[in-house]
Amino acid sequence: MKNKRTIILTSVMCMLPEILSVILYKRLPEQIAVHWNSAGEVDGYFPKALAAFGMPVLFLLLNLYSNIRLLYDPRREGHSKVLRAISIWTVPLTSLILVPATLFIALGAQIPISALSSSVVGILLIVTGNYLPKSRRNYVMGVRLPWTFHDPDNWNKTNRMAGHIMVAGGVIILLSGYLQQIAVLYGVSIIVVITALIIIIPFFYSFALYKKEKDKNPLT
Repeated sequence: MKNKRTIILTSVMCMLPEILSVILYKRLPEQIAVHWNSAGEVDGYFPKALAAFGMPVLFLLLNLYSNIRLLYDPRREGHSKVLRAISIWTVPLTSLILVPATLFIALGAQIPISALSSSVVGILLIVTGNYLPKSRRNYVMGVRLPWTFHDPDNWNKTNRMAGHIMVAGGVIILLSGYLQQIAVLYGVSIIVVITALIIIIPFFYSFALYKKEKDKNPLT
């Protein structure tokens, strides 16, 4: 019952910006900016109907997907409580902030969207990185690989190392929103670079730990 209430509440929060969309709809331009590059320049537009009414629906679907996976994880006892709360509330809060910001920018409001986005992503990575090592093996949170599920020691070491990368990456992304000279690295967004490192380095680190243990104990 508690899980159902959580899903209903977060879903309602995702859809609340629809009220603002109805109020502002006639004043909105036909094309609305929905994506900005690392330099703060618009590089993506949606028709106003899709931006005003479609984005909350997209967040609703993301919320349903993430919360059903999270709340009905058979190994949910392994979740970090802090990461669990972050995972539950990130999507609805993002909808409540991002959709109104997008609509007001379309109407001419001066909102530093790049700095705002970098700040949110950076803070999320820093907090997640701090609490990632506290998660035990589960199907939703953490670095979930065949080798981390195979060995709890591999899980612990890999997630501890991944947490350090997340914290360092979060600090860099946080700064990149205000220091444009580090927002792009050789033409590639620093967020893309950090995301790639968070995925790739723990993967090979976990595999290396597995191979080392396998070489020591070839029969296991």
